Amino acid sequence: MSELHALVAAELGRPVDPRVTAMATAIAAVHGDASRAVLFYGSCLRSADLDGQMLDFYLIISSYRAAYGGGWRAVANRLLPPNVFPFAHEGLAAKYAVLSEADFHRLNGPETLNVSVWARFAQPSRLVWFADAAARQGAFESVARAAPTLLAAACPLAPVTGDPLDIWRAAFTLTYGAELRAERNARPGAMVDAEPDRYIRFTDPALAAIPAATVLPAAARRRWRLRRLQGKTLSVLRLAKASLTFAGGIDYLAWKINRHAGTAIEIRPWQRRWPLLGAVVLVPKLLRSGAVR
Repeated sequence: MSELHALVAAELGRPVDPRVTAMATAIAAVHGDASRAVLFYGSCLRSADLDGQMLDFYLIISSYRAAYGGGWRAVANRLLPPNVFPFAHEGLAAKYAVLSEADFHRLNGPETLNVSVWARFAQPSRLVWFADAAARQGAFESVARAAPTLLAAACPLAPVTGDPLDIWRAAFTLTYGAELRAERNARPGAMVDAEPDRYIRFTDPALAAIPAATVLPAAARRRWRLRRLQGKTLSVLRLAKASLTFAGGIDYLAWKINRHAGTAIEIRPWQRRWPLLGAVVLVPKLLRSGAVR
């Protein structure tokens, strides 16, 4: 096992609040034998504050057909991954994103232009449920791809300061700019500064795992422009899809933007009645106002 794989395995295996484990087990039960692993990540992991928050999980499944039995949800998950669903268990609220094992491995790697998965799993996460040893090992291997992918994409544009944390700050700033985000500009730096020792430990092993290749800054900038164009487009499409899979999704969107951007967005009754149209109408207004970028 490489040093990076050892770090990832140790981090994924760290204990969490028993309520998180119970919720992960309940999420896995929804999709029965198709469920392979459940990962916990995001702001609730960083803060350990669960009550009144929306917990974030990824459910990894064997295949979309096995999870949904065919139908439009399987097609949507395959063509525009992931599907996102709300969940509640023992007084806690959550949302979980669904990816197949194959897609989770692919979307954590450098063959994927979109930042959505590898940017998240270059951050701390926990493996809170797994079906068997093979599922556990598969999760380790997939997550271990994320940090090298992030740093390889960001290093050509990162400042040369001698401080490894500056590389991570620059990397997350780039990824935040490649999606529709309500968080303010200081968020990527604050995220790194919350766990500086963790990111320092991961720096050299992650850099060592990057295949030897020279990417010039001009080429890197072009690739990041493509990531921003693709990422923001996919964000809008996923938002539209979530209006079909996520009951109350438009209210969650407003809650999250208000929380991070300090806005006071109110969802009108017609937007709840036709959430797909409501989301499509809402996005341009948010962009014009600067509530999301």
